[in-house]
Amino acid sequence: MTPAPYTYLQRIDHEPEKTKLQLVRQIMADDPLGFFKELRANRPILVLQECTLVALYEDVVEMLSMPAIFTVALYAPKMANSYLMMHDDDALHYREKSIMQGLLNRDDMPLVRKMVTKTAASILAKAGGKIDAVDEYCRLIPATIVRDYFGLIGMHRKDLMEWSYWAQVDTFYNQPFDIATPEERKQIEDSHVASGKKLGEYIAALTLTKAVAVKFEFLTAPLRKLWNFIARKEDRLPDDIVSRMMRTRFPSEVDFDLQRAGVNAGGLLIGTIETTAQASVQTIQYLLQHPDIFEKAKNAAGVPDPAQFDAIVWEALRFVPISPYMFRQTSREYTIAQGTGRETTIPALTNVLALTQSAMFDDRAFEAPDEFRAGRNWYHYFTFGFGAHECLGKYVGMVMIPEIVRQMVLQPGLTAKGDIVYGGHMPTSYPLTWLS
Repeated sequence: MTPAPYTYLQRIDHEPEKTKLQLVRQIMADDPLGFFKELRANRPILVLQECTLVALYEDVVEMLSMPAIFTVALYAPKMANSYLMMHDDDALHYREKSIMQGLLNRDDMPLVRKMVTKTAASILAKAGGKIDAVDEYCRLIPATIVRDYFGLIGMHRKDLMEWSYWAQVDTFYNQPFDIATPEERKQIEDSHVASGKKLGEYIAALTLTKAVAVKFEFLTAPLRKLWNFIARKEDRLPDDIVSRMMRTRFPSEVDFDLQRAGVNAGGLLIGTIETTAQASVQTIQYLLQHPDIFEKAKNAAGVPDPAQFDAIVWEALRFVPISPYMFRQTSREYTIAQGTGRETTIPALTNVLALTQSAMFDDRAFEAPDEFRAGRNWYHYFTFGFGAHECLGKYVGMVMIPEIVRQMVLQPGLTAKGDIVYGGHMPTSYPLTWLS
């Protein structure tokens, strides 16, 4: 590989240490692909005072394959009640992720996709050819799935959206290597605490109410079945993930009681709405900004089998992922890329950014990485993470995101009235119109 000119690296090397991170973050925001290409060619492991950046595919995989060394310790101060995401390769993480993966039955995914299709069609039909694609569409649809499939009922979807928003912003975009003033950090933290308190009260009431309902359902089942047979009504409570948790009886040794069920119910909400919304709206914008790809997407959207369309979405998200990196903190000293010319010893308690977007443009894993090629090897994407901390709801997201995009792409004469507006890292507005 021919080394690229040291354009960005020269600027970084000449920048004073106290402002070097700020310059790096600005470059990452302005030209991530150009910057990452230069890193991969010339300095694939970039050491800064506040964090270390890792740019090559094989080094990113090495990092993310060792969760007990490259840990999610930075999640812990942001998450309450010992949620599984803040645990690395321990009994609680293994146990609770396994339980939740079983309850999020992969066989449900065709049904979930139909739910998305129906919700999207209803929203678009009522919109009359004009919509803000962030709040009114890309956030509202996953909030509906959180309510109807996950079972977080009895609360306005706007509240669910707000709770997910502040948890995501504080956990993933209010870290030591994020650029913000002390006042901005405090405002984010205070908003997260306030919304988290409301979420906790709601989850406690929800799980208790559903637990009582399930108990009543169990005790009165014979009589209700007889009555419902006569009246031709359903003989069970609605099937959703929270109800499945309440119906499942675990031995005390499994340590998955009502409180743990509630913690995981809250995790479903927090991990679903914002990530799905951002991935969906950024994909829609990317397609509209590339008319040739948009035309292929529109043709694929009309085919009954969604595989071809979905492949276009996953490739688009390689270019516009929700974040260009995943962050970890070392639990001990570790030498990465040992035995190579880039071998680097990383001290304990170092914050490390695994530049997953850079890894998805590494020609060691992707042929002609600068080209848009739908249908690439799915396993080389980092869209849903990698390793032990791969997204719990991965398969739900794999039907939600492309179907949200597909329903919008199908609208005739779809046009954007400007680019996505961001508040910090998160999208806040993206006006779209079409021929109604």
